[in-house]
Amino acid sequence: MKTNNKKEAKKIQVPFRLNMLFFSVFLLFSILIVRLAFVQIVYGSDYRKEAKQTTDSVANVSVPRGLIYDRYNRVIVNNVPLRAITYTRTKNSTDKERLELAKKLAKLIDMPTDKITERDKKDFWIQLNPERAKEKITSEDLQLYKKQKIDDKELYSRQLARITEQELNELTPGDLKVLAIKRQMNSGYAMTPQIIKNQGVTDKEYALVSENLDQLPGVDTTLDWDRNYPNGNTFQSILGSVTKSDQGLPQENLDYYLSRGYDRNDRVGKSYIEQEYEDVLQGTKTQIKNITDGKGKILLQDIISKGQRGDDISLTIDIELQKQVEQIVEDELKKERATGKSPMLDRAFIVMMNPKSGEVLSIVGKQIVDNHGTQEVQDFALGAMTSSYAMGSVVKGATLLTGFQTGAIQPGEVQVDAPVKIKGTPLKKSYENMGPINDLTALKKSSNVYMFKTAMKIAGVNYVEGAPLDVKQKTFDTMRYYFSQFGLGVPTGIDLPNESAGLKGTTDKPGFLLDFAIGQYDLYTPLQLAQYVSTIANGGYRIKPEILKEIREAPSEPDEAAKVIQSSEPTVLNRIDMKDDYIKRVQEGFREVMQDTGGTANNVFAGDPYNPAGKTGTAQTFYDGPNMAWRKGGKGGTPLPTYNLTLVGYAPLDNPEIAFSVVVPWVDENSRINKNIGRRALDAYFTLKKQETDALNSNDPTLQQSLESNKS
Repeated sequence: MKTNNKKEAKKIQVPFRLNMLFFSVFLLFSILIVRLAFVQIVYGSDYRKEAKQTTDSVANVSVPRGLIYDRYNRVIVNNVPLRAITYTRTKNSTDKERLELAKKLAKLIDMPTDKITERDKKDFWIQLNPERAKEKITSEDLQLYKKQKIDDKELYSRQLARITEQELNELTPGDLKVLAIKRQMNSGYAMTPQIIKNQGVTDKEYALVSENLDQLPGVDTTLDWDRNYPNGNTFQSILGSVTKSDQGLPQENLDYYLSRGYDRNDRVGKSYIEQEYEDVLQGTKTQIKNITDGKGKILLQDIISKGQRGDDISLTIDIELQKQVEQIVEDELKKERATGKSPMLDRAFIVMMNPKSGEVLSIVGKQIVDNHGTQEVQDFALGAMTSSYAMGSVVKGATLLTGFQTGAIQPGEVQVDAPVKIKGTPLKKSYENMGPINDLTALKKSSNVYMFKTAMKIAGVNYVEGAPLDVKQKTFDTMRYYFSQFGLGVPTGIDLPNESAGLKGTTDKPGFLLDFAIGQYDLYTPLQLAQYVSTIANGGYRIKPEILKEIREAPSEPDEAAKVIQSSEPTVLNRIDMKDDYIKRVQEGFREVMQDTGGTANNVFAGDPYNPAGKTGTAQTFYDGPNMAWRKGGKGGTPLPTYNLTLVGYAPLDNPEIAFSVVVPWVDENSRINKNIGRRALDAYFTLKKQETDALNSNDPTLQQSLESNKS
């Protein structure tokens, strides 16, 4: 009987528990429904208004720039990834909020303070000491302000001016670190990521910030990039540079970039190749959509467009040739300075280009500078196109061709080389009296007198010893017209900014016409000389020098082949207005200069297997370089007299593939530095060419692998 009672009690308890469970669930659902109804009825309109207040905004984030290669696809400039800590400022962010955030971030990272200005410190001192800052404003200031005699800006300026150095010194190293971080926070656009730190971010810093992002609103950890130069300073000045993340757009070009959709803190090329091909290298920015609430708080960030790094460019430069020629110029500069005979010498240039295509294979400039008492050789390649000099006898080929074309002289014409005496002009002569000579000998032995008499005949005047010359400005204009056809005295057209057109003399005195004929009046750049000799080498076509070889689309995948989207083609600027026979006559004279006994370059180029032709130059000039002691070292403050040594050439004579110009200002007259640089550079070019040819034609895998390694 007892057993049955127990079973009945158990049966009663089970339904009771189920009923309690159902009741609890019912109760919870009832509460939820009541709550939802309350929210919808009481606060519904508020939430709908708040939802409507959310806004979308799009921010653009920069991408890595395109790469720069040499003519054989060897990397000259690439990008290296950098850890970066960024901050995105909301539209409603307050200065106080950013200060508190900077304090938190300062506990997690080190921050350099070297870019903080005194004005930054004063602004920060006011923010940290608001009560003391108020005391910097006098009652007189307030009266003037109330009477609207001074404005807010002037009032704040007076407040800043009264902050003492002692008060600024109250800022601790920790304060300055906070200031440096906050300074970066303030510099960015609202809703656009601004880099706080991307140099030297350690593993620890990156991890600490990443772990605390929930406590650092607007802060993020990501990857950035920086330009990298695998060949060091080689070709650096022509490559140009890119602004840093904390510099942004150059102030002088601000309106230009803003009108093209750039943000103020974007990094852009600020000189030479990086600047010239900015549109190509910049790339397409990543677009991020920021969804914010009515208070400006970022609710969601979404990538609309991933973006694409900039396209790549391939240059005409042979970076291996460039490196070797740079070393040659540096060696010869140091060697010449060591003799003690050329104390004013501080620079040298050489430009090497293909005379048929205009492709610049190497453009080298080196300059010796005083770096805190130490003599240091620095890159000055840009000087080959931005600085101009008296070039001397290298221009005599243009003088002869002008004489031929104007009918003033004829090929083979003999003239007597003897001192020229003109009234009111110092005696003019060659380095030796050569007697009767023809045009070829005049080039081979570099006769000044032959060129003087040619210029006089172009002017239509007869030379009478001791008598004055009646030379008009028209003769200067005529000679400059023909010289310009070679590129002398006019821009070469190279695809780089800031090219100099040289410098024209400003008077028309008769003696200066004779100086003009031997390259000692108008000034030219080393690049202009290279275009001039290329025009003679290729039979009379002035070709535009090119630095850009091609533009290639940035590949989407690492192993994807690059697509060429633009290739440079040779551009003929003009055909010189001279007969082919005249040009061939000068070509023969240039050959004799280097290859025949008695030629002014034969002592260095004799036995050269590359069949070269060219012309040497020596210009007597005055030092006008940066050393003020030398500039004022002459009598009455006149610069000291010195010499510019030059050389132009090309090879092989019958089918030229390389042309070059060498310019060495302010050097001893008897030095061979110009010829040594030219000979060694020519050897370097043909040696590298042979190595490449041998590797391509050889079955030796080691040679081929070496070649491919050099190009990778």
